[in-house]
Amino acid sequence: MSTHEGNSPPAEGGAASTVAGFLAAFAIFAAAAGLVYYPGRVGSAAVLVALVAAGIGGFQRGLATFAVAFAGICWFAGMVIAISLERPIF
Repeated sequence: MSTHEGNSPPAEGGAASTVAGFLAAFAIFAAAAGLVYYPGRVGSAAVLVALVAAGIGGFQRGLATFAVAFAGICWFAGMVIAISLERPIF
């Protein structure tokens, strides 16, 4: 007799939600790095990756939403820091 029940619901999310979680975590890390290293390049890429993670959604929806907000705030703060310290943006 098998231990697998045929009528059990599938696991929530699946592989796409796991990928969305990793993308959101990467976007958070990249956004923090964008504060000190070329915010025009790194910060913009972090926002884009966070938006992709939010688009995928799944059970990582909250993390992806936080990643979008955090990346946007870090992008703005990185631009302000770069301009005030006369460092390159791109």
